Amino acid sequence: MKAFLLAAGLGTRLRPLTETLPKCLVPVCGRPMLSWWMDQLERHNVDDVLINLHHLPDGVRDFAREYRGSVRIHLVMEDVLLGSAGTLDANREFVDGEEQFMILYADNLNDVDLTALLRFNSEHPSPLTVGLFHAENPKACGIVSLDDEYTIVQFVEKPLEPASDLASAGMFVARPSIFEYVCPVSYPYDLGNHVMPTMIGAMNGVLVDGYLRDVGTIEGLHRAEHDWQSRIAHPLNPSTTRSPH
Repeated sequence: MKAFLLAAGLGTRLRPLTETLPKCLVPVCGRPMLSWWMDQLERHNVDDVLINLHHLPDGVRDFAREYRGSVRIHLVMEDVLLGSAGTLDANREFVDGEEQFMILYADNLNDVDLTALLRFNSEHPSPLTVGLFHAENPKACGIVSLDDEYTIVQFVEKPLEPASDLASAGMFVARPSIFEYVCPVSYPYDLGNHVMPTMIGAMNGVLVDGYLRDVGTIEGLHRAEHDWQSRIAHPLNPSTTRSPH
């Protein structure tokens, strides 16, 4: 299994921490976010992960050199930020021959059962399965509406009047057919802003169980620190992925 771990953003909402660190190396409970992510990928039997770099890349290169786990790390430098879908487009060869692959946003601290998300996509084949959660502030998220077959029939990025509180968790399972929808004309080129709106009726979604926190802001980081303390001393039990219906 292969995964894209998208980590190249500037982390402007995490300043001043990201003035000296890339956002994926910002510590949570004494460990870089990227270290928690590698634990998560190992738990769910990911063989290879592609991590994109841009802001302060040397720290991530050092992390990759010192990493001793089971996942093979592939680093790609972006001199200009390509956006989430732009990174997919530029690295199509990474997933050549794969039936499924994961797309993960690195600024989410989580213990979500990624294996269950993969299983859902196997049972409900789609170019893109979107992991969903109930958002506390839907206006700040990409919001979806589903039909009874789990098909996404509406997707709006940061809507002024949200139709639901079901939001993209920044965790996706994709199939090679997603590249039929990935056609960048300029950069940054994003899944949420550019690709997913063209996939209405072609992608599906499922509610994921488990802890999930966006640590892309100082407030989110502080909340994650508080929440995660209670998990450090205990094994993270796989949760069940379920339909939001």
